[in-house]
Amino acid sequence: MLEEGDDAPPITATNQDGETLELDFAEPTVLYFYPRDDTPGCTVEAKGFNEELDAYREAGVSVYGVSTDDADSHREFREAYGLDFDLLADPDGDVAAAFDVDTSRGAAERVTFVLADGEVRAAYGGVTPEGHAEEVLEDVRRSGLLPEE
Repeated sequence: MLEEGDDAPPITATNQDGETLELDFAEPTVLYFYPRDDTPGCTVEAKGFNEELDAYREAGVSVYGVSTDDADSHREFREAYGLDFDLLADPDGDVAAAFDVDTSRGAAERVTFVLADGEVRAAYGGVTPEGHAEEVLEDVRRSGLLPEE
């Protein structure tokens, strides 16, 4: 997986609505990879980011979830839990490969990146879903990337 200080690769991916998004990570962004839509851990993690989304947005930070599920699966997952951020479909694992995220088990491993100015600012491997969104937000605030509340 990419590490702090590495260049953030620009990506092109389809969101849950079938829209193609091109991201260069010039602006502060949290990009989190998760294994599967609508599974217990992935649901906890997605809901956590959704609960903290206002704090991220107020600070000018975008949040995107990425898995190897397709856009239709993402749309259903997003609607089922009222998620208000884009989920990026990566069925071929191209986005995961760009970030050196392991997909050897048929799904992306649970990894999160904080990106800004085209660079990896922080990388989290072996993520525990519960409380992760809050942990990332706090770490980003301490790093000076986001203003304190």
